[in-house]
Amino acid sequence: MARPPASQPTDVELQILAILWELGPSPVREIHGRLGAAKGTNYSTTVKMLAVMLEKGLVKRDESARPHVYRVAEARQRTQKRMLAALIDRVFDGSSMSLVLQALSSRPASKSDLDEIRRLIDRLEGKT
Repeated sequence: MARPPASQPTDVELQILAILWELGPSPVREIHGRLGAAKGTNYSTTVKMLAVMLEKGLVKRDESARPHVYRVAEARQRTQKRMLAALIDRVFDGSSMSLVLQALSSRPASKSDLDEIRRLIDRLEGKT
């Protein structure tokens, strides 16, 4: 029985997704090469993680290719937006403002970051 799609990928699943976003569709050996270098995982663990991610709907597998090729199920930006929306709902009671205020007060923002935030606010307010 297939698992329902996961609302949030685990940390290791996010690492695998990041590898696939960077490399594009890839066989297990390439994914493992990157993941193993970063985490020291063994090959069978990488295979198992990809199988779990396939069940969760996080990746897709091209079974017509040999070896099988895995690719992400959704684009990085869409995953980020989905995860951020869930974080805002769970941690900040649905308040984007609370998230932004907390983010800006938790560590210093660079001048270029603040300039970009100002441009975004201007754009959202229709000033540009």
